[in-house]
Amino acid sequence: MPSDAPDMTRDLHSLAQAQVAIVGDVMLDRYWFGKVERISPEAPVPVVQVRREEERPGGAANVALNVLALGAHALLLAPVGDDGAGERLGMLLTEAGVKTVLIPDKACPTTVKLRVIGHQQQLLRMDFEAQPSQAHSEALRQQAPALLSNAKALLLSDYGKGALREVEHLVALGRSLGIPVLIDPKGRDYRPYQGATIITPNLNEFQAVAGTWANEAQ
Repeated sequence: MPSDAPDMTRDLHSLAQAQVAIVGDVMLDRYWFGKVERISPEAPVPVVQVRREEERPGGAANVALNVLALGAHALLLAPVGDDGAGERLGMLLTEAGVKTVLIPDKACPTTVKLRVIGHQQQLLRMDFEAQPSQAHSEALRQQAPALLSNAKALLLSDYGKGALREVEHLVALGRSLGIPVLIDPKGRDYRPYQGATIITPNLNEFQAVAGTWANEAQ
């Protein structure tokens, strides 16, 4: 057995006991699966006979599911619409075991991404979304301290939908509590993330901020 195995065991045990707070943009991913046998007589587009539908938590909600999959406890705070999509998203998360604080607002519908798939090929995606209201932001700010009171880490998941428009406050709150603040960023301006413990852009996101390079040495 490797010499570091006892430490790994302790780390896994600590992870299983940890509570991770997630704040960010959530969405409901809808999938319509079907078959295509003809082209519409109304326009040169395929006609999809829908045979099956699926709904999955997306955005920061999917991040919360990933936290659960790693063995930790997930606590999710996010704005949603006061609508059926928001209720369905909350139900899916509760069934999965995520502790959720979803802030509803009639003025701002829940973000929904609908994908139409025929014969394993995505044919169309439709997005339904709106920026959270100021009331949304104020409610999220008020709820954050209670969510973080027992958290061992804060994960901010930014999909550019507006939930983290006051991200500086959340970073400062996490640091004041002495917990690590991890951010999945969006956009090219990382100044609002100043003070975070770590930022995790993918390759394209990092190149958009730092510029491209020709080789590993650069």
